[in-house]
Amino acid sequence: MKKTALSLSVLAALALGTAGAQTTIRIASLSPLSGGQSDLGTQIRNGTQLAVNEYKAAFKKLGFDLQLVPYDDQADPATGTAAARKIAADRQILAVVGTLNSGVAIPSSAALVASRVAMVSPANTANQVTDRGLSNMNRIVARDDAQGGAGANFVSDVLKAKKVYIINDKTAYGEGLAAEVEKALKAKSVAVAANEGTEEKSDFSSIIAKIKLQKPDAIYFGGIYNQVGVFIKQLRESGVATPVVGGDGLDSGELPTIVGAANANNIYFTTVAAPIEALPAAKVFAASFKKTFNDDAQGFGAFGYDAAKVVLQGILSAARANGNKLPSRAQVETAIRKGNFTGLLSGNVSFNSVGDRRAATMYVVGVTGGKFKLNSSIAVKPARQ
Repeated sequence: MKKTALSLSVLAALALGTAGAQTTIRIASLSPLSGGQSDLGTQIRNGTQLAVNEYKAAFKKLGFDLQLVPYDDQADPATGTAAARKIAADRQILAVVGTLNSGVAIPSSAALVASRVAMVSPANTANQVTDRGLSNMNRIVARDDAQGGAGANFVSDVLKAKKVYIINDKTAYGEGLAAEVEKALKAKSVAVAANEGTEEKSDFSSIIAKIKLQKPDAIYFGGIYNQVGVFIKQLRESGVATPVVGGDGLDSGELPTIVGAANANNIYFTTVAAPIEALPAAKVFAASFKKTFNDDAQGFGAFGYDAAKVVLQGILSAARANGNKLPSRAQVETAIRKGNFTGLLSGNVSFNSVGDRRAATMYVVGVTGGKFKLNSSIAVKPARQ
């Protein structure tokens, strides 16, 4: 009798454990949490965590325990792809918020597509992120073909530049953005002195020497703040005060720190993630972010939050359509691609057939004395609706 009772108790415990596992829903975040781009990657994770905290009660009403599993991709495609494979193997993870880098998103989403794990990106802008037509890849930000045109228009129409020196960081993001800027500048009859790729991180003296010889009216750098900040610091220390323009990779509070406040002038960037002050609904979010993480919210924190809300609303919609039962990954993937999402800081979101946001906004931000100031905003739409 004791043996039978023991066996029954073990079976009961196993059954309870299985039931508990079935009611746990996890989402993952995938972004750089270590290394030179961790400032932005941590913003994405923390924004995602805030959304999870807010939605726990709604999931609990349906009998689900909602959890976030953050993964560090180190801004590296191989590391991100390895993390994506781990995500695919964890059947409790129904969707992913990420990534920061387009070069990481492209292979990571490909690694997840067979498992039907949906991704919603708060940051990826390279055209090929969605041009591949994957069923699981979506983004809530504008594409490079929109950002490149906005950057070129600012350089030509506002800065009145007639000659521009372009640099890119040799990544999918930087090369793609620089190519779009070059195309748009040439269409406006602005001379492009060069479009030079570099993986240099510490000594830009040879590039600066070429810039001094070319004497451009503006410099465009398609890259990320940790690399571009070092370049600007050395450029200014060499006596060159020429305006430097970039994309949303410069959208980090660490940029002025790297450049140095005295040198952080005449810098501009387009960004797909709105500055917090440009989002009327973000005051409560910003206060909650500060209280929870003891850090100021930045644009990518807000967009991480919005991307997470799209994911969570999509999962809830799929669950309700499934009779309030645990939805499959495929059901979540479909609910996200075809849904209409409201209550977001950046406005309502819906996606076209390839996962691009139907209506997005670009922002132009200037840096003066190390301080960011919103210059303008531009409504943009993808070519395909």
